[in-house]
Amino acid sequence: MARIAFIGAGSVVFTKNLLGDILALPELHGVEIALHDIDPDRLATAEAMARYVARERGASPAISASVERRAALDGAEYVINMVQIGGHAATLLDFEIPARHGLRQTIADTLGIGGIFRGLRTADHMLALGREMAELCPRAWLLNYTNPMAMLCWLVYGGTPTRNVVGLCHSIQFTVEHLAKLVGVPGDEVTFLAAGLNHQAFVLRFERGGEDLYPLLDARIESDPELQRRVRVQLYRRLGYFPTESSEHAAEYCSWFMAHDDEIERHRIPVGEYIRRSEENLAEYERVKGSLERGDAMSLPRSNEYAASIIHSMETGRPSVVYGNVRNTGLLPGLPDDCCVEVPCLVDATGLHPVAVLDYPPELAALNRTFENPVELTVRAVLEERPELVRQAAMLDPNTAATLTLDEIDALCDELTLAHGDALPASLRSFGRAPGVPAVGVGSGAS
Repeated sequence: MARIAFIGAGSVVFTKNLLGDILALPELHGVEIALHDIDPDRLATAEAMARYVARERGASPAISASVERRAALDGAEYVINMVQIGGHAATLLDFEIPARHGLRQTIADTLGIGGIFRGLRTADHMLALGREMAELCPRAWLLNYTNPMAMLCWLVYGGTPTRNVVGLCHSIQFTVEHLAKLVGVPGDEVTFLAAGLNHQAFVLRFERGGEDLYPLLDARIESDPELQRRVRVQLYRRLGYFPTESSEHAAEYCSWFMAHDDEIERHRIPVGEYIRRSEENLAEYERVKGSLERGDAMSLPRSNEYAASIIHSMETGRPSVVYGNVRNTGLLPGLPDDCCVEVPCLVDATGLHPVAVLDYPPELAALNRTFENPVELTVRAVLEERPELVRQAAMLDPNTAATLTLDEIDALCDELTLAHGDALPASLRSFGRAPGVPAVGVGSGAS
């Protein structure tokens, strides 16, 4: 039976959800579950959770746990990656230092200065993971859940021998469910097509039985002033296609919102939102750990994550369709080759097969390219060992560029480089500047 490695299994609640999905499928009751985390306490909690889920599902998987990543990877057919390198402490750096320089962020895990440095401090892990998979489980599929999605998937397939890489997210599923509720149509009656970049994809078709549901959505929005106070509704009204990512994410991927006090108030943008979520995650871990120790019952609702569907289709041959983040090999012609794009994928016993969306609207591709520019430069900074590309990625980030001057961006990059230190790839720990660019005061925006 298939061996599934959970890398970063100490993300216990997410581990519970994925295991609950996998072990709800009778054909997967006998899988091997290999858990890995570098934190022994979290690993022990993840193992207890795995055994609890197995009992509740009436399944009998073989469960192992190891602080050594290689032990978990050895012989795996599926590798689920869900790490957060640096944890809560690194998240605080990514928010507090930019805030001192006058740069506001909401989530900071995908784009912007926070996304760039989160990608950099996760880079060594991703490259090591890809190389170890090529050695220990060369036919395995990497199912990546870690952000920044587009950067990290690209790092693996662009910088290691591992090619079976797909990034998984729930933003498309949640968005379509949300839209169905807004227009009063049962979700199981909706058909749709979406494509773009992870966290900046769009619903291209939204239908029921061949009927276009967008007119119903338009009427719903026009009747509700509160709906109009959402960032992604404003993007939809101007671009004609509904964005698949939440407003708090979408606000920091553009230049039009975060730099303006009145726009933050008008669209109810939650500045610093991810700090609150990160603190809640820490508290939730302690709560779940306590429940396991006391033997409390926990609910195991099915989620809409794609990992279980992918594994089930590959193991049984029963086809399914998911949305995956994969290498752009002509799948979206308006975007650069090799960048990581989000498109529909057919999954069966032969693997995961992305579907090209050849008529992707040019206006969406144009917006995507402003997102993709800092993604590509961050990936190149790592793979080409060029620290100057880090600050150039920040220069081209829409929110950062709308808020800070070039000198301020230089100072911010210098301070974050110092703060993250050894967490960054060794080649990127220096202050990379193009010839003739003077040094600026590190931490000049600090109080």
